[in-house]
Amino acid sequence: MLNVVRAELRKLRRPTLFFGTMGAVVFFSGLFSALLYLLIDSPQGNADRGRVISREVLALSSGGVQGFANVGGFLGIIALCVFAAQTAQEYTYGTLRNLLVRQPSRMKILFGKLISMIIFALAMITISAIVSIGISAILAPTIDVSTKMWFTSAGIEFIYTTFVNVVISVIGFGIIGMVLGLLLRSPISAISFGVLWLLIVEILLITVKNSLQSWLPGYQLSTIASGGSADVTYSHALATGGAYVAVGAIVASILFVRRDVAN
Repeated sequence: MLNVVRAELRKLRRPTLFFGTMGAVVFFSGLFSALLYLLIDSPQGNADRGRVISREVLALSSGGVQGFANVGGFLGIIALCVFAAQTAQEYTYGTLRNLLVRQPSRMKILFGKLISMIIFALAMITISAIVSIGISAILAPTIDVSTKMWFTSAGIEFIYTTFVNVVISVIGFGIIGMVLGLLLRSPISAISFGVLWLLIVEILLITVKNSLQSWLPGYQLSTIASGGSADVTYSHALATGGAYVAVGAIVASILFVRRDVAN
């Protein structure tokens, strides 16, 4: 399986994929964090879903990671796209047969691909954390927000907790992308379906019936990244989101193992 991991990491290190993805991570991490401070007095809110995060909240020990937590859901969408494309392209380019010749165990191939993409996701998240917290530390004094509490022992604990939450969320999104790649076996179809569902369908469903936000997969995973919300508790999001990911992964794994490569 280690050979599969190494081979997949080489694919993920392709300059266009690696630098393109990391560039998007840097841009959106910086954007989400900057807007938190630049729109601090906006009546439309300065965080995701129109939430208002005040100067008082930003000055707390948890204030330094507010921007990082906000971008967690968007990092998840990026991970979904990468995981889906890397999985489905084996069918599109017909390279799965070659992989099976070198490694007959389909589960080892699947887990090897998953491990390599989790490593890639961890690199994304680490870069995002550095950019988000760095920009927050630069912009906070410009709007009279104290950062004294951010790097105390309590503040460091919040950084660690938020990092773990974002990792769980992003890997959850990524596994869903992998599931879509295995089911649809086309990078374009898998990415299109995933992004349309997360950015359009779920928002429309929540607009029509607000109570649905407690059960939609994308909302649960985004809520995990932010450590819970006023509408959905962290434990509920973790249990519900985890159930979606687990069921999808099991179904997709069975199909991958049993379905003929040509079908």
